[in-house]
Amino acid sequence: MRKILVTGGAGFIGSHLCEELIGMGEKVICIDNFNKYYEPKIKEKNIEAIKDKDSFNIYRIDIENQGGMERVFKKERPKKIVHLAARAGVRASFEDTDKYVKTNIVGTANLLEFTKKYQVEQFIFGSSSSVYGERKEVPFKETDVTEDQASPYAITKKLGERLCYIYSKAYNIPITCLRFFTVYGPRGRPDMAPYKFTKAVMQEKGIEIYGNGESRRDYTYVRDIIDGIIRALNIPTQYEIINLGSGNHVSLHEFISIIEEVVGKKSKRKYISKQQGDVTQTYADITKAEKILGWKPKTSLKEGMKRTYQYLKNQEL
Repeated sequence: MRKILVTGGAGFIGSHLCEELIGMGEKVICIDNFNKYYEPKIKEKNIEAIKDKDSFNIYRIDIENQGGMERVFKKERPKKIVHLAARAGVRASFEDTDKYVKTNIVGTANLLEFTKKYQVEQFIFGSSSSVYGERKEVPFKETDVTEDQASPYAITKKLGERLCYIYSKAYNIPITCLRFFTVYGPRGRPDMAPYKFTKAVMQEKGIEIYGNGESRRDYTYVRDIIDGIIRALNIPTQYEIINLGSGNHVSLHEFISIIEEVVGKKSKRKYISKQQGDVTQTYADITKAEKILGWKPKTSLKEGMKRTYQYLKNQEL
């Protein structure tokens, strides 16, 4: 049994990962501050099935709280860390930039410092496709120059990767940065299109489309992402950046059409101006993930959205 610390462990991706690790017989230390970016009760529900298990300990704390985090490390002595906690959302990062800096940069620096101090064996950093910024060349490769981010959120993720690089190089810490591409599925964040649009179509409410609907995204099902994280935990690297995406991309119009097909209802589309920080497209080259991790996504977008719809349907019963 390994003792693995998961930050953001009550969130969308984090709660799925905690469940998977516990099912594998691991000991999980969950860090989450249950902030109000979206309704905290959603996170409480995310961990309902595991919160009372002996192999699960949860600390409700901010990762930027240096003293509090040190107490956790001193008591728990984790062997590995999967750092998923972050202030999320591109648009909100323009409004509360200071919070994004404190959590995503200062919080990450705290974790890396305690990784060094308490001799943690491996560090996995949850990065984002947003670090690529606005690009015409596709698919996005890990070797691409990434110096033109479109939002404060994206910049904090890029700086997180750089902090990881410095700590890996200076202190010989095995670190893998995983760039996630538009993750969706059951328990998805309510502010993201897969959740928001599916609910709207189910309830026959209008959908607000930013721009002309031709923007393209690489949507990646959450269970595929969890598989990638588990593989990264089992295959330490000295320092690598690895894309985890579907290796495909579809327009927003195509995506909404899939939702309509899955739900069995037509959408009511309203077009509004493109939002600050939005990029035209994301599209992952996943060659490196396959080569290093032996990872390939298994879930088609239509199948993943069927599972997402079924989850949302059950929530309404």
